[in-house]
Amino acid sequence: MVMNDAQATTPPGGMPLAVAADLQDHLMTAAHDLERLQTLLTDACDALMASFYGASEHLKGLGQAPAGAHEAMEVALRHLGGAVTALQFQDMASQLITHTNKRLRNCCDRLARDAMGDDEDGEAVVEEEPLRPNPVTQDEMDAGSVELF
Repeated sequence: MVMNDAQATTPPGGMPLAVAADLQDHLMTAAHDLERLQTLLTDACDALMASFYGASEHLKGLGQAPAGAHEAMEVALRHLGGAVTALQFQDMASQLITHTNKRLRNCCDRLARDAMGDDEDGEAVVEEEPLRPNPVTQDEMDAGSVELF
């Protein structure tokens, strides 16, 4: 019986190791992309928060201003309400990114364990799978009441 290269590197009942390794690389690349997205989102949120605090402090100083400034202050407060909504979006997006990253790592680890087996140090470590299918059930944002920090 002659074995070809694919059969020689395929565990019984599994996929060829080269295919498993390639799929694992793609999953890890997607996980790294999510980590970079999380960093970008965090940076944007930090800038938004700094602007939010700066505007909030400025508006607090306008509290003693003439009557015409009161309307401008109300408009500014509505804009700050939009900033709060954006911060809530960032929080939800971060939860989804973290959740998806855990799912990808779990798939990647399981793939490696199933395709390549345990190593000499013992059983392969597999990232724990998220318990819930989706950490965020909300799919849209509406502005609500705003409380300045």
